[in-house]
Amino acid sequence: MTTNISSVFDQLIDSGVVAVMRGADADTIIDVATALHDGGVTAYEITADNANAAALISEVRASFRDSEVIVGAGTVLDSPTAQEMITSGAEFIVGPTFDPDILEICNRHGTLVAPGILSPTEALNAYEAGADLLKVFPAATVGPTHLSSIAGPLPHLPLMPTGGINIDNVADYIEAGAAVVGAGGALMNTDAIAAGDFESITETAEMFTQEIETARMRNSSSSS
Repeated sequence: MTTNISSVFDQLIDSGVVAVMRGADADTIIDVATALHDGGVTAYEITADNANAAALISEVRASFRDSEVIVGAGTVLDSPTAQEMITSGAEFIVGPTFDPDILEICNRHGTLVAPGILSPTEALNAYEAGADLLKVFPAATVGPTHLSSIAGPLPHLPLMPTGGINIDNVADYIEAGAAVVGAGGALMNTDAIAAGDFESITETAEMFTQEIETARMRNSSSSS
């Protein structure tokens, strides 16, 4: 990894969870990001299927000090979109699938890239093609045991399960070998956001980070 990618990777791991901000609204995104930050979640993925994604990425980055949060783009399906998101300031690129052209663009710009994979073969192929992080998607379809089945023979691969991650199962994914998880609906409560109840967003973020920290401690104890 380049120095910049290594730093971004470390920040993602430190956050423990990447908040997938699908359908983010310009009127509330800073309030939501601040609420997540206050709860210990400092990595935000603004999905590229939002027409204002590029502007929102720039806005969120400008609202926090450097290294305070990390902002990337998700649902990136092609290399032109990856280029647009990187130009807008995205610090990492996430996709639901593995597209070598997207990896090439990200590698060229020194931007962390996390393509979507599901099988051990896809995981290894993507990693050897230049992926920095591997989005195991859709995680809910296969569950934590699938993750541990990949991590067992391929422990050097950094995995980020996404899809169906919530408070009740996040610890299971961490214990199964996840380096970091992606979570959307479980963190981004649309009713709370609509009601302006950002305190509940902070409370949920705190629960997520606590579950992750505890699971990591259990992993550390069992391996020592």
